[in-house]
Amino acid sequence: MKDRSLEALGPDPVPLKEPLSYPGRPVTEPSLLSGGELLRLYVRPVRLGDWYVDESEEQARQRSVDEVLSGLGQVVTGRRHPVIAVGSNASPGQVGHKLTRLGIPATVPMVPVRVRGIRAGCSGHISAAGYVACTPYADRDAETVLVVTWLDSTQLAAFDDTEFPNYRRALLPGDAFAMTMPSGERLDGAYIYFSAHGVLADPDGTPRPGGGDQSALLAALLAASPRLRELLGPGPAAWVTKAGADRALREEGTRIFAEEGWVLPRTDFLPYADDSLPPRP
Repeated sequence: MKDRSLEALGPDPVPLKEPLSYPGRPVTEPSLLSGGELLRLYVRPVRLGDWYVDESEEQARQRSVDEVLSGLGQVVTGRRHPVIAVGSNASPGQVGHKLTRLGIPATVPMVPVRVRGIRAGCSGHISAAGYVACTPYADRDAETVLVVTWLDSTQLAAFDDTEFPNYRRALLPGDAFAMTMPSGERLDGAYIYFSAHGVLADPDGTPRPGGGDQSALLAALLAASPRLRELLGPGPAAWVTKAGADRALREEGTRIFAEEGWVLPRTDFLPYADDSLPPRP
């Protein structure tokens, strides 16, 4: 079987360690992140837990996702929480780093899902790592392929800790935001993290698209604001170095975003906000 280690699959920088690599490399096919490996999943016209996992040639038979999870002592898919990723949480390198640094097993199904009504924008704040992260916003006409991760309750609590207080968690219903799996199954709903700081606007006043090249984004923001250039310039590398090392600079940069009139206070997901933590299994 092909080597499925993250290293063998190609460069997969971790944005928390290399901020200008944000948002990292997302998964492009249904996969099971298992430690340092990214195992391919065979889509079947059944629930996710019954899809097959592409394992070693020595396996006597194909095992399902739930069988593999159980064999690893991990929670099966039916007791996990689907979470839509619009930024680095779609990157297996970032997900693995967030969990393993806390001693939590990085065993996570990750599936590209077609989602209606959501686009990725840029959050109106500077993150602790120094980059400007993505945030979702509602757009009724949008249809986007976004990665959904299936987290157990311990993993979800760990993600909450990395997102709060700059992000809130919402539980989006599938009837308002259609979520279609590669198998054709429709999800009843999924969690999503949205920025508590609003969405950055382009010069024309529309939301600035998120998920692109971080260096280009920071260069554009620096070019648009003498105050930001003085605070965090001269270029993107200086920005992430300075901001990542100094909370006061991050907070001042975030204030400048607002004072420049760049922040759109989107409230699309507030009716679905759900910051409570599901019970741990």
